[in-house]
Amino acid sequence: MRLHRKLGVALVALCLSLPVMAMSLEQAMSALGGAKSQGLVGEQTDGYLGVVKNGGDAADIAAQINAARRAEYQKVAGQSGAKLADVEALAGKKAIERTPSGQYVQVNGQWVRK
Repeated sequence: MRLHRKLGVALVALCLSLPVMAMSLEQAMSALGGAKSQGLVGEQTDGYLGVVKNGGDAADIAAQINAARRAEYQKVAGQSGAKLADVEALAGKKAIERTPSGQYVQVNGQWVRK
């Protein structure tokens, strides 16, 4: 019985600490420029970030930024009456156009340096 109780307490403590360990959107935004410069993440045609090379916090950065982008795209689509896929595609096109040379973009499913 004591073992079950200790395991239960440990599980609750772990669950409560997970949100603290996850990267916040603010942290992801701060780290985005460096991750792009290091070639860890890049822009995709669908308007979202993709992981070019696994390493560091690349996946966490992409996940946080992509969640915020999806929320914004859904808001724009709802307000304009456009399809979400159209908003995503337009945002992807603009993001790729704005990407500085030397950073990665995905073209035809392949990562290339711009």
